Amino acid sequence: MSIDIRVHRPIDCDIHPAVPNFDVLLPYLDDYWREAVIARGIDRTDFDLTAYPPNSRLSCRPDWRPPDGNPGTDLGLLRRDALDRFDSRIGICNVIHAAQALFNADMAAAFCRAINDWLAYKVLDREPRLRASIVIPWQDVTLSVMEIERRAGDPRFVQVLMLVQGEMTFGRRHWWPIYEAAEHHGLPIGIHAGSIYRHAPAPTGWPNSYLGDYIAYGNAFEPALLSLIAEGVFVKFPRLKVVLLESGVTWLSAFIWRANKTWRGTRSEIPWVKRPPGDYVRDHVRLTTQPLDAPSDPDMLDIVVEQLASDRLLLFATDYPHWHFDGDAALPPSLGRELTTKILYENALDTYPRLNAAAPAT
Repeated sequence: MSIDIRVHRPIDCDIHPAVPNFDVLLPYLDDYWREAVIARGIDRTDFDLTAYPPNSRLSCRPDWRPPDGNPGTDLGLLRRDALDRFDSRIGICNVIHAAQALFNADMAAAFCRAINDWLAYKVLDREPRLRASIVIPWQDVTLSVMEIERRAGDPRFVQVLMLVQGEMTFGRRHWWPIYEAAEHHGLPIGIHAGSIYRHAPAPTGWPNSYLGDYIAYGNAFEPALLSLIAEGVFVKFPRLKVVLLESGVTWLSAFIWRANKTWRGTRSEIPWVKRPPGDYVRDHVRLTTQPLDAPSDPDMLDIVVEQLASDRLLLFATDYPHWHFDGDAALPPSLGRELTTKILYENALDTYPRLNAAAPAT
């Protein structure tokens, strides 16, 4: 039985508007950085992350590709194809931009401020159904906290955005001020597939194709999640939620089995982790449904979902404008009505406290 997603008025937790060009950010830079950008010719750079091919089929569905410019740069098409098509009550914007990969932390902070202001004034102001993640210069924790504090007063910003492949694992105390600020303001940490390319994306070295690069992101989420659990982030910040964006789904049950089993034999070295890792996953971690790395047999997907032992883990996402599903088949029909309802909007309302205060009327 097919599912008419539109009946449920879903909350789309991963939409990708793209900065059209650097010129649109210039008004949101202070005089120093605006002059530096123009003098150095930085405004002529598109600032796509390394190895990301905007013209590849995976980067945009054919029917969602704009006639001009990169995918995601046309707000009208985003409104039509992502929001109106699924009758979404809310869409959460996650801007993936090379500002988060710069070596110069001060430059990164200036660019992230500009991106967030551009988002507020040119995207959120023009479409009331949209919310956004705060893009932070995580090259520098202090600057990241400053940007969270600067933007936290706007309730339309509902999450803090980081990339899964950085310079150190996510549980390190180095990052804790970011988590403290996020928890204080009721902002989940969104960890999105992507890399700042300080290290090879795969443990065995550099891939020589986009296929290798892309698949390596999936493998990066396991150590990221394990670090958050083992180093005590969820113990220190008991109200913090972490959303894994574009991580896939089917790997998680095997991860939980292995982590739980190993923890029983090694937990003496991490005494602050008093419960099996799977318990922390179910209380604190959520995953977006696209790309849904599901088997073709719907019965097998049901088994995977059952193994997760929770109906709160999955959040609906289209991953607009990327090509991860055809037509309107953003969710498989085998999940059942009750679970589908939770995935489409109830879990998002539980994960993002700010949506409850600012959600448009249904």
